This record gives sequence, structure tokens and C-alpha cells, in this order.
Amino acid sequence: MFDLKKFEVWFVTGSQHLYGPETLKKVAEDSGIIAEGLNKSSFIPVTVTFKPVLTTPESIRELCLEANSSKSCIGLITWMHTFSPAQMWIAGLRALDKPFAHLHTQFNREIPWSDIDMDFMNLNQSAHGDREFGFIGTRMRLNRKVVVGHWKDEMVQRELGDWSRAACALHDWRNLKIARFGDNMRDVAVTEGDKVAAQMRLGFSVRGYGVGDLVKLVNEVDDTAANELIKQYLDLYNVTAELKPGAPRHSALLEGARIELGMRHFLESGGFGAFTTTFEDLNGLSQLPGLAVQRLMADGYGFGAEGDWKTAALVRAMKVMGAGLPKGCSFMEDYTYHFSELGDKILGAHMLEVCSSIAAAKPVLEILPLAIGGKSDPVRLIFDSNTGEAVAASLIEMGERFRLIVNTVEVVPTEAPLPKLPVARAFWTPKPDLKTAASAWILAGGAHHTGFSFDVTPAQLQDFAEMLDMEMLLIDSSTTISDFKKEIRWNEVFYTFSRGF
Repeated sequence: MFDLKKFEVWFVTGSQHLYGPETLKKVAEDSGIIAEGLNKSSFIPVTVTFKPVLTTPESIRELCLEANSSKSCIGLITWMHTFSPAQMWIAGLRALDKPFAHLHTQFNREIPWSDIDMDFMNLNQSAHGDREFGFIGTRMRLNRKVVVGHWKDEMVQRELGDWSRAACALHDWRNLKIARFGDNMRDVAVTEGDKVAAQMRLGFSVRGYGVGDLVKLVNEVDDTAANELIKQYLDLYNVTAELKPGAPRHSALLEGARIELGMRHFLESGGFGAFTTTFEDLNGLSQLPGLAVQRLMADGYGFGAEGDWKTAALVRAMKVMGAGLPKGCSFMEDYTYHFSELGDKILGAHMLEVCSSIAAAKPVLEILPLAIGGKSDPVRLIFDSNTGEAVAASLIEMGERFRLIVNTVEVVPTEAPLPKLPVARAFWTPKPDLKTAASAWILAGGAHHTGFSFDVTPAQLQDFAEMLDMEMLLIDSSTTISDFKKEIRWNEVFYTFSRGF
């Protein structure tokens, strides 16, 4: 789906000429060892590339400009081995338009009690060199990640890995094009918004297309190509008897394959990474795309139903962040509640479009009525989701800014079989509980559509939001409504006045 190793994070060390060539040689040697160690870490999915030690304002600015123009560099990890006067960094940091993480570490783990001397002290000055660098970041009001601890520690590497995943998603958003088949549906408010503001502030662009543009490509798909795709369906899924070759309803599966191939060709040829559909405008399509959307999401495309371009962008970002991780990510909708003495829960689903990457077992490929849309019965994959910790996230527009809302959840098995429910589903307990979580979500203005992931963490989403200078509200096990209301009010003041700083 995504090979994050093709992206680079540049490891950048600061020092100065005060210490002489021998010390600077040792600084470069130690920095190279750290960069190599981080690059080999299983917790960091990108390539960590060592860069020469920076000792002058000119070299710092030149490196930052080089990072800006690099197609593979997604950000910097900065570290001050010695003291690096921070005025040297002002011009470079002002020019830098890629995120950076400030690693506050030192080369040695422990103090060498019997050998420590002033040469050692002059070389290993991270404890105050990084504080000087930290000051200028704060003085310039720069958003950045601060990671503290020894560079060999698993937690440090995990934090840098989380940050790098968020940086990959930011890099992707800055190049992301979203295809919107049809328009916003039925005057729904939360799925609409200012697409120009989104491109200016968040990076991705949204392009609108008539469904007829897609239908033309679907109709051009020949039976040979569609039948080849159906062979994949038969291998990957439990296809019901009525859809198999020669069966009465095989033609519906053939049409589903044509829709997938036509849609895939449209997205690939246009360089799109995400898309939306709407059952209010199907034009010449004989069935609402279900199977096609599920499979495209499983291949890494972002998706939003009913014209919801913000959720399509968010699902794409979460797909990138979770690349290579095992339990999956999907478009999701809070569909119906389960108020029970055993604990209140949410059944999440959608009409058709839940990504098979979150399936707990081999999905069933089936055809059933949809009851809305006025079209032929669509083919779709049906399954129960994985279980365990997950996040549900919503990206909304507040008029003057965008807000990301994240709820941690615990996905559990359904309490009974669902033999008549014709869609894929997930069943979860929102943290801290349904009453608090739903109240907070509504107060924050969260949408009914979400990006839903077992692999992406709140920490990654927080890093992502900070890179974009975007508000994020977290609903988790420690949330109380009283404190959450205060956070909303404080944020309103901060984001209103910060635009004038």
C-alpha cells in the first residue's frame, strides 16, 4: 500500500566552531552513530538520514531550504550535541516549511564516573545546548515535537516513529487530490465546508466531477477484464453461491467488478488519493458502489460517503499513518446505540462502505437489497471487525479554522450474531463511557462520519494536528464534561487571537 521507507527524516546536529576541529569530528562521529541506530529501529518506519553537523547560520539556512525542496524529506530531527548558539538557527527555522522533532538526548547513557573530565563535559552539552535551541523554538512560536530520553530507549524511538508517521501523512496531504463524484448530499451541513480554506490551510485539493465522467469509464470495461478481477474475488472472499459464475445473479458481480475497474482507472489516471460518492446522484450506475469502495480503501485510498470530502482526506491521512501495521483503518459511521446493563456501546457501520482491512476473518461477498438509492441491489463485503483498542476521529470545519476530534474506543465482539444485518460492522465502547463520550463529541461538533483505525494512536493524531497548527480535542478515559467544556472555550479564545500574533 505505502512504502514509508522511501521517505526520509534528516538527522541534523548543531554545534559551533568554538570547540575546535577534533571536538567537531567527534560530534559528527557520534551523530552518525545515533542516526544509524535510529534508522535501524523497528519502531521508526522511515529512513533516517545523517546530515553534516551545522555550525554556521549560512549552513543551517541552506540545509532548511534543501529540505523544503526535497521530494523525499518529510521533516528533520534536530539535536544539539554541544552548545549551539540559537541565533544561528533563526533564519533557517523561519525558512523551514517542513515539521521538525527536537530530540533531547545525549550520546552516552550514563556518566562515566571515574573518567569524566572537562573534555567530556565540553563535548556532551546536550543538557543545556538543547535548552538554548528549545528557547528559540518557543520564542519563534514554532510547533514542534519534543522527545526526551536516551536515543537507544524504546519509548524514545516509538515517539519518533509516531511523529514520523504523522509527518508522512502531512507530506501526503500537501500533494493529495480528492475526487468528488457528485456534490454534497441532501443539504447535510457537516459534510460540506470551505474547500478553498482546506487547500490553503491543510494542503489537499478537492476536485468535483459529474458521475457521468465515471460512468463512461465503467461502461468501457470489457468482460475479459471484469472476469479476471472476479477470479481475485473468488480467491479472497467467501462468495455466495448466487454470485458465482453461471449463477442467477452473477451479472451483478460482473457489474460490481466493472465499477471497481472504472473507478480505479479514473483515480489512478488522475493521480487521486481519496474520493467521495453519493447515493443521491448515481446517474448511469446500476448499483451504488460498495465492493469497489471497500477494496479501494483496502489499497490505501481515502473515502467519504455522501460527498464528505473532509472524512475522505482524514481516512487517507490515517491510512498513511498506519501503513504497514496489521489491524486496519476504515471509513466509519456511528450508526446505532446499544443501551445495556452490561455496558452502553455503539454499533458502527455504513450502508456498504466499510474497509475490509479491519475484518477479523475472511469477508463474505454477498448481494442484498439496500432499501435506499433506487438502484439495483449492490454487491458488498460483510464481516465483523477486529477487536481491541482503536480511535474514531472526525475532521470538521469551524468557519475560521478546522478542528480534529478524536475518541479512544475499545472494540469488542458483538453480543449476539447479526444474521440479518447486510453490512460490515464494528461494535465498541467509547472511552470513558458512552454518556460522556457522546456528550463531548456533540459539544465539540463531531460528525457522524469518522476515520476509524486500530493502528493509529492519539499521539500520532496530536502530532499531525500540531504540524498543521490545527485544533485537536481528545476524548479518552480521563475526559470529564466540565473540563472538556473549558477546553473548548479556551481553544476558542486561543485560536481566535493567535491568528493576529
